[in-house]
Amino acid sequence: MRVAFALLLAAAAVAASSASAAPKLQLGITDSGDAYFADPQTFYPRLGELHAQLLRVHLNWGGRLGVAQRRPENGFDPADPAYDWSRYDRIVLRADEQGVRIVFSIFGSPRWANGGQLPTRAPRHASDLQDFAFAAAERYAGDYVRDDGVTLPAVRRWTAWNEPNLPIGLVPQWKRVGGHWVIRSAVDYARICNAIVDGIHSTLLRGEQVACGDTSPRGNNAPTSSRPTTSPIAFLRAMKKAGATGFDAYAHHPYALNPNETPTTRPRARTAVSFANIDDMIKVVTQLYGRKPIWIDEYGYQTNPPDHMLGVTLAAQARYLTASVRIARANPRITMLLWFLLCDESRLGGWQSGLETASGVRKPSFFAFARAAAR
Repeated sequence: MRVAFALLLAAAAVAASSASAAPKLQLGITDSGDAYFADPQTFYPRLGELHAQLLRVHLNWGGRLGVAQRRPENGFDPADPAYDWSRYDRIVLRADEQGVRIVFSIFGSPRWANGGQLPTRAPRHASDLQDFAFAAAERYAGDYVRDDGVTLPAVRRWTAWNEPNLPIGLVPQWKRVGGHWVIRSAVDYARICNAIVDGIHSTLLRGEQVACGDTSPRGNNAPTSSRPTTSPIAFLRAMKKAGATGFDAYAHHPYALNPNETPTTRPRARTAVSFANIDDMIKVVTQLYGRKPIWIDEYGYQTNPPDHMLGVTLAAQARYLTASVRIARANPRITMLLWFLLCDESRLGGWQSGLETASGVRKPSFFAFARAAAR
């Protein structure tokens, strides 16, 4: 049976990995927007110029860009006619031309799976998500041949959801149960994490790695506030209590909380986890799950110009990028560092942490990243 055999291989893989040396830090970019919509003739060659090894992109299960706009008859079959993988096929093929590997973050539940709600609602049945994760891993296993004869490149790294400790990831965040407030998002996320892990690991293992967490650096732990959120370590403990298990790495987004914080400035908020105090989170991960690798799969600093409120200078952005790579390389637990974004978003209210301006002018950080990645 495929699942049983896969579990045996997983156990062997864990034993082998524990005896091996820590892997080299991999550098890359997180940028779903440009991967979806930018001119591929310029976007992917720039990744090549940066010597980026990885590109993280949301693989949307539901929502406007979702693969599964309607319920599939056989959700575990990547060839089910309800699935539309075309957008994501283009991404893996274009990235492969530049030697860049994709990190897919499975995100967002379809309306048919969550009772007609927004994609940030957990699916009613985890088995639907597990089937989708299995289908995605099968399609991007490295040997899947489309009807047109094209063999799709392999995707080996996956993450479960995105920032589930914030309402942009999961709602509701908190729920009152028996007179006590419960971190509902962590309970729902444990089911999501396990479904994605089990779905991907059920495919006769080809070296796939799945990370759970993907937490934001902050949270207010204030269930009665106008926007309840959950601090990352509280969320980590709650997802463990709710039964999240089996994942290969823990992912986190250790952004600084204001432009005055450098990569070595500890955050003032005791509940926050930025780059400077990420060892606090690593300690808890170790206590709860053992010495799992840590993926920093989203990180960056916005620049001024154009963001006069939250941005740092162009020179400071480059310095902080170089410092963050140096810190990550010195930490044997951190095996991935992905910068957000390649190019600033065109709207000022968006993110301005790109290595290029919205008009395509390269910032000093572009060259700093290229130097670091070429090592």
